[in-house]
Amino acid sequence: MGSADIVPGVSGGTVALVLGIYERLVHTISTASSSLGSLARGDLRETGRRLAAVPWVWVLALLAGIGAAVLLLSGPLEQLLAEQPQAMAGLFLGLITGAVVVSWHLLRRPTPQLAGAAAVAGLAFFLFLGLQDTTHAAGTEAVTRPWWAFFLAGAVAICAMILPGISGSFILVLLGMYTEVLGAVNERQLGLLLVFLVGCGLGLAAFSSVLTWLLDHHHDLVLAVLIGLMLGSLRILWPWPHGLESTTLGAPSGPVLVPVLLAVAGFAVVVGVDRLGRRAPSAAGAAR
Repeated sequence: MGSADIVPGVSGGTVALVLGIYERLVHTISTASSSLGSLARGDLRETGRRLAAVPWVWVLALLAGIGAAVLLLSGPLEQLLAEQPQAMAGLFLGLITGAVVVSWHLLRRPTPQLAGAAAVAGLAFFLFLGLQDTTHAAGTEAVTRPWWAFFLAGAVAICAMILPGISGSFILVLLGMYTEVLGAVNERQLGLLLVFLVGCGLGLAAFSSVLTWLLDHHHDLVLAVLIGLMLGSLRILWPWPHGLESTTLGAPSGPVLVPVLLAVAGFAVVVGVDRLGRRAPSAAGAAR
């Protein structure tokens, strides 16, 4: 998940979905955030009960893995993205396409209606991503917006943390807040950064609760929409003409073979690992 969050157009939520921990992740975030409501009401007993229900060992292991990946891989990945943009885009295109296939098998009862919902969500997200030509913000890193803009930006951008197909940084680019947040960091404006973090916390708490309810009551429809988001994100991952740095689409040109081979390899790896994972429980059951 940490490796995915480094790449524009790829989300840690996609990895969680493919690995089968997505619903547990959303429920865990919702449980932890609900304790804040109990604390605000002064109900310490209920706060303790909800905090005790959080699988802290699992959460800390997950956070450690994300942090380790960000620290160890951000440099090499960013260098590869800068030096081989089309090849890396091809690789991630294959990985996400494989993730779409794997995620479709997570539906309890696949139907043509769910395929239609995925297609509509994918098309809408595809057009949404086209609102911005580039995945990186240009301009001076300076603070020009009021405090409430930082609050809203945090509340909206954090939702990308648990949504497949899009990164929080790209949401900030679309909102015109990417350079603003960086400016607040560079200028050490702790008040604005605190407001941003409060927005992140409240946004994550509210969104995870809504998503938990939707998964409990409309499981397959929600998964179909999430699959659509991954399909729409392929606009960013299309290798030509500028790789992951642009949402502009062009015909294959230049070094075509390497991106295509990497796309096929990425697809094969994701689907192959999923099939191995499905066979392992069957083999264990047969051995018993």
